[in-house]
Amino acid sequence: MPRQRRHGAQLPLDLGHRTALGRDEFIAAPCNENALLWIDRWPDWPATGLVLYGPPGCGKTHLAEIWRARSGAAAVAAATLKGRDAAKMSAGTGAMLVEDIDADIAERTLLHLYNLIGEGGGHILFTALEPPARMAFALPDLVSRLRAMPAISIADPDDMVLAAVMRKMFEDRQLPVGEDIISFLLARMERSYSAARFIAAEIDRLALAERRQVTIPLARLALAGEKGG
Repeated sequence: MPRQRRHGAQLPLDLGHRTALGRDEFIAAPCNENALLWIDRWPDWPATGLVLYGPPGCGKTHLAEIWRARSGAAAVAAATLKGRDAAKMSAGTGAMLVEDIDADIAERTLLHLYNLIGEGGGHILFTALEPPARMAFALPDLVSRLRAMPAISIADPDDMVLAAVMRKMFEDRQLPVGEDIISFLLARMERSYSAARFIAAEIDRLALAERRQVTIPLARLALAGEKGG
């Protein structure tokens, strides 16, 4: 016999949400100001490449998209390089964004891509979780090139930045959340971008599934899920 659904509840329907990644939406703060200065400094970089690194959700992708809008760069995820032709990828472009280079990647393809972009006088922006000095690549030439270029960190957020990040996450989801909820969450959550992202998604899911406005009790449920995960 099929299970009956509880009256008044509904299955959450995830229609997705658009994350605003323009320059006007970027939250500038002490933890990321150096990274933003380097993005704005382009094309006056001292090397072919630049590495932006930091924890998940810290704003690397947003900064990379700001740079892409300025430079007209093509983009590729490092994990998809295996089996691809670096010459074809670099043809017709003087700028390239390669994301998540500390994933399991095709090192020779990445090295070839870097060399081709450099030979053409272009630039390549890398994103990563860790600085190049901590990356365990096998190819000495790739290691030396990555370690020779500027590596710019994005630090963990303070309360002001974390609050602004959460406001933006809720705005991207078109989810009205009051300042009392933000303050409640900040006083109790893990101090990280990844926790903020999880909590925003969990609050969105709970509000949709239970057809409720965002309240302190609902925020408490989301926090319990974050700590349980």
